[in-house]
Amino acid sequence: MNNKISNEIINNGINNGINECYNDLTEEDFLNPQYHELESFKFQSGEVLNNLKVEYITIGTPIKNEKGDIVNGVLYFHGSGGSCSSLRRIIDIIGVKKPLDIEKFFIIAITTLGSPNSPSPSTTGLGADFPLYSIEDMIRFQMEFLKSKFNIIHLKGLIGNSMGGFQAIEWAAKFPNTIDFLISLVSSYKVAGHNYALSKLMNHIIENDPNYNNGKYLQPLTSATKLANESTYVFGLSREFYRDKLTNDEIDLAMEELAEEGMEDDANDILYMNNAGLNYDIEDKLGNIIAKTLIVAINQDQYFPPELDAIPMSNMIKNSKLLLYDSLMGHIGTREINKVEKEIGEFLKAFK
Repeated sequence: MNNKISNEIINNGINNGINECYNDLTEEDFLNPQYHELESFKFQSGEVLNNLKVEYITIGTPIKNEKGDIVNGVLYFHGSGGSCSSLRRIIDIIGVKKPLDIEKFFIIAITTLGSPNSPSPSTTGLGADFPLYSIEDMIRFQMEFLKSKFNIIHLKGLIGNSMGGFQAIEWAAKFPNTIDFLISLVSSYKVAGHNYALSKLMNHIIENDPNYNNGKYLQPLTSATKLANESTYVFGLSREFYRDKLTNDEIDLAMEELAEEGMEDDANDILYMNNAGLNYDIEDKLGNIIAKTLIVAINQDQYFPPELDAIPMSNMIKNSKLLLYDSLMGHIGTREINKVEKEIGEFLKAFK
């Protein structure tokens, strides 16, 4: 779900180890996006938008077959509130001789449909006139991009983090013959319970702003977006982290920082993204997945507790493997993915 979290609360409690071990990449490699214009995209509603700028980054080396097709593409899906640069969350497993070996895999990350710098209500200027979209629209948008930019129809694999996992899992279920492997990171097969309630709460905060005007507001709804962003604070890290690693003063500061980040968000972007996830439930389609699957979950994740999400999902997906680990960083504990680097490397060995 919402992946934003204050750097202050991370730095105060846990050194996440990024770049402490040998890696030939730095975070700067993930912060220089490129852009491609997609001629058009048709939504499930039938609405069409033309001349769409798509933000993306690539890491690694494309390998082509005798027909000139790229055969080693791996697509990474970021979570809500993220962008293609969110790929740096898993930097510890990307690089030469790493599980995601950049000499073996061509890694592509796209700023997804609905996110700023790719087509979204705010970026296009359409606001509330932007077409409503679903998780499947987000998937098909990425498919169209891959075909247009790289002529890729079949991918080696998909990796999805949080809400990005929704897209990766649904892709694997609805288009099973287009990929060889699937990795789900701290994600689920449906939005339910407190995740559903939190998205509805964020929407209600925005919709009840006196200046909302059915999404046709004239000035940024900064008070609403600040409060909506702040409402996600209590779920980002583990309960133990909040209790044992932070003082109350540090919590106050972190909540203020998170609220201030919300000033940069657009209210319609938040609403559209939340609404795309509210109806997400593919439990009845998990049996369609044929790709070899690795489900990675964190025991302290408050958004997707393994007993409610990862474990049942692993029982419903054929040929899947479940990988659990501990991180006081909770839902954003993929920043400590180096803890399971060996296991992920073993899983990916068969696809290099």
